Amino acid sequence: MHIVQIFENRKTSTTPLIDLVIDFSLFLQNASYPTPLMTTSSATSRRVENIGDVVEHGIAGTSQLEDVVDGDTIEEPQSGMEFNSFEELMNYYKQYAKKCGFGVMTRRTKKGDDETVRYVTLGCARGGKARNRTLNVARPRPTGKTECKAKINALKVDGKFRLTTIHNIHNHGLSPKKSRFFRCNREVSDSVKRVLDINDEAGIRMNKSFGSLVVGAGGFENLPFLEKDCRNYIDKARHLRLGKGGAGALQEYFCRMQCKNPGFFALMDLDDEGRLKNVFWADPRSREVYQYFGDVVTFDTTYLTNRYGMPFAPFVGVNHHGQSILLGAGLISSEDTETFVWLFQTWLKCMGGITPKAIITDQDRAMKNAIVVVFPESRHRLCLWHILKKVPEKLSSYASYKSGMKNALLKCVYDSQSVEEFEKSWDQLITTYNLHENAWLKSLYTEREHWVPVFLKDCFWAGMSTTQRSESMNAFFDGYVHAKTNLKEFVD
Repeated sequence: MHIVQIFENRKTSTTPLIDLVIDFSLFLQNASYPTPLMTTSSATSRRVENIGDVVEHGIAGTSQLEDVVDGDTIEEPQSGMEFNSFEELMNYYKQYAKKCGFGVMTRRTKKGDDETVRYVTLGCARGGKARNRTLNVARPRPTGKTECKAKINALKVDGKFRLTTIHNIHNHGLSPKKSRFFRCNREVSDSVKRVLDINDEAGIRMNKSFGSLVVGAGGFENLPFLEKDCRNYIDKARHLRLGKGGAGALQEYFCRMQCKNPGFFALMDLDDEGRLKNVFWADPRSREVYQYFGDVVTFDTTYLTNRYGMPFAPFVGVNHHGQSILLGAGLISSEDTETFVWLFQTWLKCMGGITPKAIITDQDRAMKNAIVVVFPESRHRLCLWHILKKVPEKLSSYASYKSGMKNALLKCVYDSQSVEEFEKSWDQLITTYNLHENAWLKSLYTEREHWVPVFLKDCFWAGMSTTQRSESMNAFFDGYVHAKTNLKEFVD
């Protein structure tokens, strides 16, 4: 079996960079950017300007606005206002929010039998409860949520969206001068994306490309996006860009293999622009051995990330000789829940819909969510090695780490013979070393049924408690694949 090397080197152009620079001034003359909102009267100007002031008690209201934008009047939302479409409603509220100085998000939607929106709630982006978005107490991530109640409700009546409930009081200060930085107001247009793609392929640095856009637009304030948005787009584009001939060569290879053996399975997932997003393949041998040795599968994406940022994702099992066997492999553009759901569903289809009895992965949250969706009946185990590898990082700051804490933790994990014994040992560990406030240990205890050996004794694991089988399979691939291997070179 050939190992498909799906990595493409970008050709270096010998054309002088001066010939490749885009005339941004001409380009931006034709680009459309939102024009600054102009007030209709000096009195309205004063009212709008005062909105951004932080109220003494942290409460801000949005007074009535009547601002002209491209000849249209923007006024404060009122019950009974009607809009011809959901897009028109969204555009209106975003323009209103931008002038007032708050972000917008869709809180709730309800669709009818025809799958069109019948009811929608739009609200302030700072609505909702503040939640800790990371378990790392040493480096907490700030949150902007303040449980703000500002919102509008709209119901579709006779083909039009009518505002039914209005609440314009915010519990935080408003910032009209910072509105353009809010996520809902930042957008990289298709024309700008094309320019960024061309310059990236030509080797022009992002700071130079963005600087040209700024000059052409007449200043930062006239761009509806930030340099960060441009960098995020290019990072994503590189994930999907296989280079000239790469995707075609891959497809030709798959077709050739399927002609030789109808049992060869391959599926390519393309984005809306026809660029490769994800790919999965498995040869007939892998599909056949899964019928006999598919009880336990390990899945890992840490092995190799190529120059396009596409992690290599092999499915690995073990046969009756204790040897690692490859059960299919994929390349994915991102490690989110949606991508893993696609990959797992594709693999399950390839294997005739037979789900594994058990699956071992690392602690990736997106993987766990996808497994719940695709393999609800499979027993999920977290790699014990990956968990215990973090012990020094998470606990070495305690004075008692080397004097007994580490050994007590390992003894609790490995030597407990029953669930009751583990619970008793864990409580003793937490109490003895005063670890009640350790967020990492709290998260581990919550998921103890997925990684502590004593909770997993009732399931067959083929002698595996880690993703080491995937790691050993990675050593095999080292002889064929590296991060700069060219897909087209391999296929040819």
